[in-house]
Amino acid sequence: MVERQPEFQGLNSDPAFHKYQSQRRQYWNKAAHSQGRGLGGYYHKRLLDVVGNVVQPNLRILEIGCGLGDLLSGLQPSFGVGVDFSIEMILRAKERHPDLHLIVGDAHLVPFFNSPFDVIILSDLLNDVWDVYAILENIRPVCHPGTRIIINTYSRVWELPLLIAEKLGLAQPVLDRNWLTVSDVSNFLDASGFEEIRTWQEVLLPFDIPVLATFFNKFLVRFWPFNQLALTNFIFARPKAQPRLEKPGVSIIIPARNEEGNVEKIFASLPEMDCEMEIIFVEGNSKDNTYDAILACQAEYPQKNTKLFRQTGVGKGDAVRLGFENATQDILMILDADLTVPPHYLPRFYSALYEGQGEFINGVRLIYPMEKQAMRFLNLIGNKFFGLLFTWLLGQPIKDTLCGTKVLWKEDYRRIANNRAFFGDFDPFGDFDLLFGAAKIGLKIVDVAVRYRDRTYGTTNISRWRHGLLLFRMAAVAALRLKFR
Repeated sequence: MVERQPEFQGLNSDPAFHKYQSQRRQYWNKAAHSQGRGLGGYYHKRLLDVVGNVVQPNLRILEIGCGLGDLLSGLQPSFGVGVDFSIEMILRAKERHPDLHLIVGDAHLVPFFNSPFDVIILSDLLNDVWDVYAILENIRPVCHPGTRIIINTYSRVWELPLLIAEKLGLAQPVLDRNWLTVSDVSNFLDASGFEEIRTWQEVLLPFDIPVLATFFNKFLVRFWPFNQLALTNFIFARPKAQPRLEKPGVSIIIPARNEEGNVEKIFASLPEMDCEMEIIFVEGNSKDNTYDAILACQAEYPQKNTKLFRQTGVGKGDAVRLGFENATQDILMILDADLTVPPHYLPRFYSALYEGQGEFINGVRLIYPMEKQAMRFLNLIGNKFFGLLFTWLLGQPIKDTLCGTKVLWKEDYRRIANNRAFFGDFDPFGDFDLLFGAAKIGLKIVDVAVRYRDRTYGTTNISRWRHGLLLFRMAAVAALRLKFR
């Protein structure tokens, strides 16, 4: 069992705490027999839709304040544990969901399990607890670095409407609540060893009115100022990163099509990093002698651990996937062979991932002034527009959607690849496949600024208008799959 922090052991000797908990335990024991009726029935169904969109099936999930267990069960966990201090809730939950592991216990005090969980859910819980710090401290020992914490709390905007609904019998009467803002919850998380990944609002119309409920709760609530009127705020968080004992190795994937004149410069300029490093070239059926140039440089630079594959499919995205499939190291990097992003930036990307600043490191070319021929003006405007659009769609800052330099853990790439069917396979660049996938599984995306250089050999493989239309199509997919569900 995990040890309790000494500062919270004092709760056991605090009469006010025990009185507070006793009142709420009695309330929820009584409420167990009317749970799921009236206003709350539709609301909880909507919560399942929302949480189900960010939690994949077959994960180890812990829900604190699980109530009847409907949310936990609906997420289809491989191992689902529900904790609630109401014995009546747990008894009813066991009847409804015999496959779950359900425990009567006070989340302020109860130790959980020795093994960690992939997802921990605190749904409408923090509004009702005595000590938010105690709850968060108690879940920290059952987190691993990839654990995701999903919290939703009632918005203070709804304090008066909910009171009126309770008086009219449209909502279950409740005891006094903690009316927490998103900023309050973020501060609690920060002080307890967690960090916020993203926040958003849900449920503008908590009534199951055909057509209107869909319009209000899947579409209108996504836009300001309507989102400020939503019933509940969601906070998606992770444990703060801890330093790893050993530096992991890195696989640098370099897609190369018609880049013969850059190959020698790539070999000469790739920096040595303080870790095991392999360089994987994927040649994309070039019209010049790119393949032979790579072979010649492999012979000239035998000290570099390089591999060469010839692409069988089409597009940079396909080439990157081939490289990832043949990578043997724990960190995966992408470097464009045109050298418009100089290789000397790669250690900076490595450090951002290794030190835990983020879990998906995305290059940004649009912060520093770039060389005159590096990007055409309309392309620059388009990139800035799509950066703003995808920031809104994905809920995390994305300043540059098409910078070729990206870094992530191989284990996270495997999760993205396993979930690829969710969006479909139509991204020839590979950038959006990775960005969408990272957002879907809840990775923390962090930008790293680079100075963008002129291309010194060859021409770009990007078609401004044809690929621009494709970007709009991919934005529509992200909107339908992520934003408006």
